[in-house]
Amino acid sequence: MFTQDRDRLRLFYVEAWRKAQAGEPLEPLEQAVAQVVADHPEYHALLGRGEAAVGGEYPPELGQTNPFLHMGMHLAIREQVAIDRPAGVRAVHARLRLAHGDAHAAEHAMMECLGEALWQAQREGTAPDETAYLAALRRLMEAL
Repeated sequence: MFTQDRDRLRLFYVEAWRKAQAGEPLEPLEQAVAQVVADHPEYHALLGRGEAAVGGEYPPELGQTNPFLHMGMHLAIREQVAIDRPAGVRAVHARLRLAHGDAHAAEHAMMECLGEALWQAQREGTAPDETAYLAALRRLMEAL
């Protein structure tokens, strides 16, 4: 799945979901993707379109959410929590999970902070600033 090719990456989501729906064996990363898709029934019809789902454009200026980016951010946050990187993100997630009622809602709360960290890194041509990201997450907790 590690590719810069947008269409191949999107096709990975489509194929992982198809395999999950068909009860076929899944590799660990496919399992993770299929779980994120399962958590988003609003995207099931899109992914069910197979390769036709791959080419969509989702301009934010038109108020559209890119479903592949959205699900990718869930995957990123789940990986961060699993390995606790940046250090302390697992504790933030646990606190937000309690405040919001479940892990999925906690991830949604964390997404804006992750999106900002990624946007800043892209803008500056650097790696994401883990310290700034964690500080933003902690401010999110303080606002509870």
